[in-house]
Amino acid sequence: MTESKINNLNNARFLTVEGVEGVGKTTNITFISKWLEEQGIPYTHTREPGGTPLAEELRSLLLTPRDEQVDATAELLMMFAARAQHIEQVIKPALEKGIWVLCDRFTDATYAYQGGGRNMGFEKIRQLEHFVQGDFRPDAVILLDLPVAVGLARAAKRGALDRFEQEAEGFFHRVRNAYLDRAKENPSRYWLVDAEQPLEQVQVQISDTLRKILAEVQ
Repeated sequence: MTESKINNLNNARFLTVEGVEGVGKTTNITFISKWLEEQGIPYTHTREPGGTPLAEELRSLLLTPRDEQVDATAELLMMFAARAQHIEQVIKPALEKGIWVLCDRFTDATYAYQGGGRNMGFEKIRQLEHFVQGDFRPDAVILLDLPVAVGLARAAKRGALDRFEQEAEGFFHRVRNAYLDRAKENPSRYWLVDAEQPLEQVQVQISDTLRKILAEVQ
């Protein structure tokens, strides 16, 4: 972590990266991390579900394939239990210190995966979001998007699939559509990136996005 060129603590930003399986989140989060370092911006990289010891245990429960059918409501509540711990122990303390937070998924993923993918709808999620987060939201959401079939083909090359990755293709079409609908509803907060492009072009688009986000706080 390097010394920041941004001295005003209120300028710390909460950035999240979202997208369906195979969009290249891990590769591009590494790219974003390097970009932040080059700008001299102090940041912490975290993920959801996870980010704290307790939240990581919940992540393992959520992602591990099992014979027992996981009830959708139980899944949703575990997601928000992990998130509550993550926000209070990692995200808010970092932002209060002027440290940017770069997070692999956040509540938008819950709207997409549980609300869209699981067909739960969005009202219960909104209620839990308000209960756990109040008005706390990411400052910017970088949404990596590509056709579902392309993403699943990429994910299959990574090896063993987790419980979510084993879902049928229709599940991921609902996830993608939920993400795109949220982006349309919140154009000032979402930054849509075409992840089907060659990686170099994807990262050019991400760099342009990051420069615009940084310009807003300088």
